[in-house]
Amino acid sequence: MDFWLNRRAFLIYLASGVAVSVVACNQAPPTQTTSPTDSAQSPGGNATDCPRPPEMDARFCDRDGDLVADPPQNPADFVNPATLIFSYTPVEDPAVYRQVWAEFITHMEKVTGKKVEFFPVESNAAQLEAMRAGRLHVCGFNTGSVPFAVNFAGFVPFTMMAAADGSYGYEMEIITHVDSDIQKPADIKGKQLAFTSPTSNSGFKAPSALLESEFGLKAEKDYKTAFSGKHDNSILGVVNKDYPAAAIANSVLKRMAKRGIVDANKIRSIYKSQTFPTTGYGYVYNLDPELVNKIKEVFFSFQWEGTGLQKEFSGNDEAKFMPITYKQYWEVIRKIDKTLGVTYTQPK
Repeated sequence: MDFWLNRRAFLIYLASGVAVSVVACNQAPPTQTTSPTDSAQSPGGNATDCPRPPEMDARFCDRDGDLVADPPQNPADFVNPATLIFSYTPVEDPAVYRQVWAEFITHMEKVTGKKVEFFPVESNAAQLEAMRAGRLHVCGFNTGSVPFAVNFAGFVPFTMMAAADGSYGYEMEIITHVDSDIQKPADIKGKQLAFTSPTSNSGFKAPSALLESEFGLKAEKDYKTAFSGKHDNSILGVVNKDYPAAAIANSVLKRMAKRGIVDANKIRSIYKSQTFPTTGYGYVYNLDPELVNKIKEVFFSFQWEGTGLQKEFSGNDEAKFMPITYKQYWEVIRKIDKTLGVTYTQPK
């Protein structure tokens, strides 16, 4: 699906203050195992011996053309920390997800032979900067943040959750309160629409593109915008009538409804997108290759039955981790970003 959009949405994106070129870490994980200078070693060389896509940070090389950073060529640059830091994308209450991932983290400790600490990130910016600075080793980035993480922080995604039959993904939905007079996307004109954060695919980038390309609605011209910070904030804002409408990932809404946090009967959906890939899980590019193999084993050997992951994500029909490649599965997201004029790296 192509998204035709002028640069106005990108200007709004920059005005929100969380573009990656100005991303700031507002929270530090509990353990720092490498210094920023250690993790940010430039591979050096020129475009011939260190090729990379134009959007990729100059610290990284992509010799095999898979669009993700290659591991360092010098084994001395491999990172093999005594403690692995793991995080899950910042949606909903981080304390809830510490328990959700508890059995998985125990499994990771058993397979890798290392201590694993859960880092409860509060924002996409904090998560991105933590990995770039060498303070985050394994994690799940939300759909829209994956290209930033790949190009800005050296993230290498290799898996995502899927149903038992291999189906996967979520949809962006625009929701309103059931009592609202908003019946269709065109009715948003003159009102306010809540986004989540500028790095979110379903919470900002996709709805911005779709509303303009399909309905001729331009942010801050045809409707006012607000940034709630998280999908659960947007959903609760609609339920409590703080926001007339909001763009959200329906996977988050399903999980909140399942836990009884929101009453889905109080929400009306007025738009549902195509299916997008869900959270991408992976590791930082400079981890020791032997450790990387163990981390992949952690995900693909994890038994879901009776665990917090099964309880939390079964509502989305997710029951396993499936292998993915960034080049294939994030193609549609890269198209959206290209249309919006989004850049992933810091300015020189």
